[in-house]
Amino acid sequence: MKNQSVLLCSAMIYSIPFVNQIYAKEDLRPNILWLTFEDTSAFEFGCYGNKDVNTPNVDSLAQKGVQFMNAWSVGPQSSPARSSLITGCYAPTYGMDVHPVPYDTPEDIFFPQRLREAGYYCTNNNKTHYNTTLNNKSCWDECDKKASYNSPKRKEGQPFFAVFNTVTSHMGRIRTFHTDGRRDYTQEGIYPQLLKLPSYVPDLPEVRSDYAGHLEAVQDVDKWVKIYLDDLKAKGLDENTIIFFFSDHGGCIPRGKGYLYESGLRVPLVVYFPEKFKHLANGMSGKVDRLVNFTDLGPTVLSLAGVKPEKRMQGEAVFGKYAAKEERKLNFAFASNQLHHFMPVRAVSDGRYKYIRSYMPYRQFALRNYYQWGMPSNKAWDKLVLGGHNTNDKWALTFDAHPAEMLFDLENDPGEIHDLSSLPQYQDILNNMRNALSEHIRSTKDLGFFLPTSREGHILYNTVRNEKYPLEELYDLVELASCAKAENESSFRKALSSQYPEMKFWACVGYAQLARQELISECPEKLIVLMDDKDPYIVSEAAYAVSYLGHPERGIKKLLNPAKEEYRKIGYSSLECLSLDEAMRKYIMPYLDEIRDAAENLPRKQNEDAGLMARGILVNLGELDINLLHGKEAYKAGLKLNYGRRPMLPLPY
Repeated sequence: MKNQSVLLCSAMIYSIPFVNQIYAKEDLRPNILWLTFEDTSAFEFGCYGNKDVNTPNVDSLAQKGVQFMNAWSVGPQSSPARSSLITGCYAPTYGMDVHPVPYDTPEDIFFPQRLREAGYYCTNNNKTHYNTTLNNKSCWDECDKKASYNSPKRKEGQPFFAVFNTVTSHMGRIRTFHTDGRRDYTQEGIYPQLLKLPSYVPDLPEVRSDYAGHLEAVQDVDKWVKIYLDDLKAKGLDENTIIFFFSDHGGCIPRGKGYLYESGLRVPLVVYFPEKFKHLANGMSGKVDRLVNFTDLGPTVLSLAGVKPEKRMQGEAVFGKYAAKEERKLNFAFASNQLHHFMPVRAVSDGRYKYIRSYMPYRQFALRNYYQWGMPSNKAWDKLVLGGHNTNDKWALTFDAHPAEMLFDLENDPGEIHDLSSLPQYQDILNNMRNALSEHIRSTKDLGFFLPTSREGHILYNTVRNEKYPLEELYDLVELASCAKAENESSFRKALSSQYPEMKFWACVGYAQLARQELISECPEKLIVLMDDKDPYIVSEAAYAVSYLGHPERGIKKLLNPAKEEYRKIGYSSLECLSLDEAMRKYIMPYLDEIRDAAENLPRKQNEDAGLMARGILVNLGELDINLLHGKEAYKAGLKLNYGRRPMLPLPY
């Protein structure tokens, strides 16, 4: 009876329909190792052309393996990026795009579960951070600070998929509020005064110091990689292990992390194949210009393991038997918020041209993420621009309202400074990009335009399907609102009375856009009524629009006095946006005492606390020095951070 059970189990294992027969023997199935790290752009490694940094281990891995020159994180923040990695889908498809907020999603959408079913031992040490209320560890055999391919629980000869993520390069390393007490980076071979800075950032001491500190972290990542290369060799696993090396998104200096520019999206991605498995690379080696993004990595791992990628996956396998027969033509990306600032943005690129679509273009990209504004470089950048000392318009671009559509030539303008969208000779390219993005939003059933409040208490993914939500109507309204013209007002007026909160919200956005462009002057009564809506996002956007349509005092007062205290940050977001417009500051000044009181008495210990937001508004009004944004107590905390150094963890043993 026992022998029959063994035979039955063996038959079940080898009859798994998705496992390719060429991998039937365990010793022919590759181990797969992901070495991931954080907040680092591709251009910050030697093999990607950076001459100011020393990264011999990664450079060697790239020379022996496949180095992708056009790899995108689909989101410039960690939790949406990882949500896309773990599902093989763009995070907005499941409503997993708001950083860093978990919402209810369908079950069984994590790809490592398919590997486990195929006999792989799957470990994660130990970053998950997926934007879902599902158990983030459910798809892993082990997921903790001790999880490793070296686990005694892994059976002898059992292939593994192992993920290790180091935070040594995380922005927290240089989020020190000031530069006092920092180490001498020249001891690491990094010379701040000699660094080549990107064109889009000002040449300030704080920028050079932060960049030097981050490059020190990049060199630590390189040393961390060597630990794994040595361990694989020592354990006799090096000849059987395919290695993926990549960052979760772009880097730490201003206009990197959180932004849909290349500085936030383009990541280093190197894949190394040992000799035994080079045939799985499908003939690729060295530097490859092929477009890839994070939705492709899950399907690729499955393909390498002999498991057919699931049909629901939106990415395509790059390597292995199930690799896509054609290369991807376009890369897509998304951003939904900077913490408390809800402001959906999308991007698409063919590798040469890049199109960025902002659906609330009056919301400045540099609305503050108060975590990122703990970097000395961000504070200095902010002070230069808002303090009236800026001498270069390109350094102020993210602080200004911007066009709904922007087009960049990445070959001739890698810093994405010169917007080509209004030039006649680029209209065909602009139209093609616009149409491609519009189709992508619809084909992926992008849920990123739903309000955060609309995602609570149910599985939005299921709801829009079960209730046959008019997604097409929503997408049409969103696109209309972002590029609003006077003749569109009747559409917005109608949507103000919609039964759907999203429709009402985007109608408010349409009115705000018309008002900012001075295309209308009359304020509809329905817009005023929506300032008392039960949804705080609708209230905030209606108040913003009303402020430009003849009732600034009424709108600003509503933003300062929410119906519930937990809505305050939503109103402050719109108020921060208003305070960056010089024409509106005179209407905010009468409420200065009220804002000062909030700045002093509301919580400001956490990155998104309302007290911090109030202080940020005071900075915009010229009433507070940016260096005091986080309070005097931040100085001592910064000293401690500057004296320290993030460890090169986790380790494989």
